[in-house]
Amino acid sequence: MNMRMRSRTSCRFMLLVCFLMCQLANVVVCECNKNMVIFNFGDSNSDTGGYPAAHGIRFGYPDGRAFFHQPSDRLCDGRLILDFLCENLNMSYLTPYLESVRPNFKNGVNFAIGGATILPKNVLFSLSTQVLQFVRFLQLQSKEELVDKVDLEKAIYMVDIGQNDLAGAFTYLSQAYQVIEKIPSFISEIQDAILGIYKHGGKNFWIHNTGPLGCLPQKVATRNVSNLNDIDDHGCVKSMNEAAQAFNNQLRALCEQLRLQMKDTTIVYVDMYAIKYDLIANSSTYGIQNPLMVCCGYGGPPYNYNPNITCRQSGCTLCEESGAYVSWDGVHYTEFANSIFASKILSTNYSTPPLDLHHFCT
Repeated sequence: MNMRMRSRTSCRFMLLVCFLMCQLANVVVCECNKNMVIFNFGDSNSDTGGYPAAHGIRFGYPDGRAFFHQPSDRLCDGRLILDFLCENLNMSYLTPYLESVRPNFKNGVNFAIGGATILPKNVLFSLSTQVLQFVRFLQLQSKEELVDKVDLEKAIYMVDIGQNDLAGAFTYLSQAYQVIEKIPSFISEIQDAILGIYKHGGKNFWIHNTGPLGCLPQKVATRNVSNLNDIDDHGCVKSMNEAAQAFNNQLRALCEQLRLQMKDTTIVYVDMYAIKYDLIANSSTYGIQNPLMVCCGYGGPPYNYNPNITCRQSGCTLCEESGAYVSWDGVHYTEFANSIFASKILSTNYSTPPLDLHHFCT
């Protein structure tokens, strides 16, 4: 490598480092001086260890390498969006409900489980089951104060689920319209969950819509290549993204309906689809060269994803830790991406109404 090329590489690396430092600084700035409580419901996008606790396993290397420097029971190389939001509120990371070793519920509980779905209900670990676990937690709270009573009254209830339902539907339904026809049943179940939490005292709801399913490298790499018209200008699967947008439109309408129906509540709807798609569509702005390329996978360009040799399996390859990647393993996001997502959430530009998490600090 000649001196000029070496200089350019060094400059690009330094710009990337500066960008990352700015993003992380934006995320961790804290203005909240009271003890915050969050109850989180969802899937692996916000699972901080529920799946390993439930199944008696640990996710091994290379998960956690970017921040925890050891396996952290998260399907990520570092922190999740939820972790960054907790840092911003000056609170500890959420303990999974099923964690039996030294659980700390001072700042709330994480009911999210990797692989969780909305339907079918009352199975492990569906959204309805997570709500039932929350009700059980309140029963335990009545016997032993696990969360300060005053803090509990102002708790935030986060919901981020639906990706697995849509992805699952595409495995047995051949047409996008068939998947879209199932969406009302998903939304109805989310409505029941929110009303159930409200019935038990929940007042502050923070609802994430689902991201661009068709931009996950796993979906792009394993798509039906015979339909060339099903790829958008940024390389994502259009039919899957259309289903995700249909889900989000109905979820937004539900939030509008519940604001009228549930008195004295705050319901913030966050457009995660727009936040995540922006990182794909405008990847060069963030220093990302290949937004659909997996960091931890196998196969090399264009996706580095092979369903037979996935991340954590023998033979998989890893990107450099300093690299700017969107996808960690083809399904889950990197800490780099999560830091950007969290900073955009905190900007309030993607929230309806445009409220910051610090709104709940008062």
